[in-house]
Amino acid sequence: MNEDTPEHDAADAPADFTNEIVDWQGQQVRCRDCRHEPMHRDGRCQRGRSCVRDRRARRVDRFFRHNPSVADEYLDHPYDEVRAIAVRYCTIFRLPPMLADPEGEVRVGAVLRLPVARILPMSTDPDRRVRIALASRLEGKELLELLADADAGVRLMVVRRLAPEMLLTAVRDVDPDVRRWVARRIAPAYLSSMLADPEPTVRQILATRVPTSLLAILATDEDLRVRYTAIERLPSDMLHELADDDEPLIQDLIKCRLSEDIRKEHPDGTGT
Repeated sequence: MNEDTPEHDAADAPADFTNEIVDWQGQQVRCRDCRHEPMHRDGRCQRGRSCVRDRRARRVDRFFRHNPSVADEYLDHPYDEVRAIAVRYCTIFRLPPMLADPEGEVRVGAVLRLPVARILPMSTDPDRRVRIALASRLEGKELLELLADADAGVRLMVVRRLAPEMLLTAVRDVDPDVRRWVARRIAPAYLSSMLADPEPTVRQILATRVPTSLLAILATDEDLRVRYTAIERLPSDMLHELADDDEPLIQDLIKCRLSEDIRKEHPDGTGT
């Protein structure tokens, strides 16, 4: 079999195998031109499936996964996709210089592997992906400081990881999605601080969590979704006070809940 001939027939080809076997510059990949040709003969790489010269990231990743010992040799490769994958497998002692790589995805890989003490300066990185990766690693005070980040994606990662008792700082975040996550996770003692949130979907989340003493406030909310969610949890002895709601859906909910209570009180169906 010729060294450049794929080792699989079309019927047996792996899912990512195509006739387009070219490098990152669009040149055809030839095993005989590669310095890893001995590895090819040993079965440690395979043209069109596991190849560091292939422009397809999946094939490059498969190559380094099977041959991690050579990843250090590719940290200065001109193709940023190769460098971004090599940092996942290289020796950890080679990672610090990669924090200054011009490609953000390479810096992300380094941030995800280096000790936290080495990556703290990356909080000012210009690439949001790097700062999001940083937020996925930090804890406590260092993580809390990232709530000041200008990017909502970074702050979202922060509020998803902070301890519930530390989320009070984020209840006035300008991004509704961030506040939705705050409403889901904030410590119960602080839920009342969000009752006046301008976003209805935030208040709806609160309606699923607030104590009974606060449900009456949300049961008269201007937004139908919030009222409905609150009334689903409201004690039955408070439902009569809301029977004059103008929304038919709310009226039906109240009637349904009251009828259920009657059936519980009179399981024989007499209602008396």
